[in-house]
Amino acid sequence: MTASIDMVLIVDLVLLTLLCLTALAIMLVRHLFAVVALTGAFSLLSAGLLVTLDAVDVAFTEAAVGAGISTVLMLGTLALTKRREARSPKLSPIGLIIIFSTGATLIYATPDMPKFGAVDSPGLVHIVPSYIEGSENDIAVPNIVTAILASYRGYDTLGEVAVIFTAGMGVIILLGRRREDEYGYSEESAAFPLRPETSNDEEGKDKS
Repeated sequence: MTASIDMVLIVDLVLLTLLCLTALAIMLVRHLFAVVALTGAFSLLSAGLLVTLDAVDVAFTEAAVGAGISTVLMLGTLALTKRREARSPKLSPIGLIIIFSTGATLIYATPDMPKFGAVDSPGLVHIVPSYIEGSENDIAVPNIVTAILASYRGYDTLGEVAVIFTAGMGVIILLGRRREDEYGYSEESAAFPLRPETSNDEEGKDKS
């Protein structure tokens, strides 16, 4: 038992160290393509950390949305911008003070939280029994995880879907505007052609 706990602790420390190094690299790198790749790696590392916390459903969502869909959307947006950041941002002393103060407060409050997996934690004593009972009696869904995501946290899931849909529509609109600017056509007359239509009549006039 002790060996397994130590192994989990080592994995958690390795993942946290990689997360910190990845976040630092995202702040320092100025190549936007590398930043997109690093953010995808950060999402994968976060998903791995969630797996060690036995939150496999959240890890699956993080891997699919964070490392998958978000990376594709950012790469699509990157096609409309430059590959490098225009100018380096200036660090704000006030912002750094707020960040470090917030982090120190969270670290200071962490020991007061119940231990991970403790049977007497408030969530397991008050919330989980109502979820188990409600999933069987109120919702009649045999899978408790599905009942929580689709019913108890339905608005949260709907908000996540709305965010992904909005981001995707934004990229599509940006790509459509770029094509209109490059090729000089209106989307009312044609829907995303591969290249601008060349008039055969004009070619005939030129030859004549």
